[in-house]
Amino acid sequence: MVQAWYMDESADDPRTPHHAQPGRPVGLEQLRRLGVLYWKLDADKYENDPELEKIRKERNYSWMDIITICKDKLPNYEEKIKMFYEEHLHVDDEIRYILDGSGYFDVRDEEDRWIRISMEKGDMITLPAGIYHRFTLDERNYVKAMRLFVGDPVWTAYNRPADHFEARGQYLAFLAQTA
Repeated sequence: MVQAWYMDESADDPRTPHHAQPGRPVGLEQLRRLGVLYWKLDADKYENDPELEKIRKERNYSWMDIITICKDKLPNYEEKIKMFYEEHLHVDDEIRYILDGSGYFDVRDEEDRWIRISMEKGDMITLPAGIYHRFTLDERNYVKAMRLFVGDPVWTAYNRPADHFEARGQYLAFLAQTA
């Protein structure tokens, strides 16, 4: 099961867990209220998994590819890692399925506090369009992930502040309804 928690305010290495003290765990229901969806799947059978196919069909995730993030595999690794960790939003949902390795997605809650979501093999997550977030590897420095999209992929990240985008307004309206 996914683990999530409120983060401390430390500017230390982002690849460490950064648990707030005292610890403040976050459950799936709180993530759902932020629009974050989560599934646990069998990553060893991702190429022929009826459960993954069902999710893709129900949610119209028609496009996919696989990315490996580590020094040996990702061109411009250092630059990309810094870019992934910049706080940003997308105008489309961000869907990631961890096939191997691990990392962290950080998302802002309704009071603008960071929640860290630990992602490892078999975890699949959807971050809603308009949510401020960022990604980093953990101390293992390796993740292999499936990226999914509704329709053609859009890779554009809009660094904060990006409140003028329609997707951000729609997300804030969603949060107001779930409060």
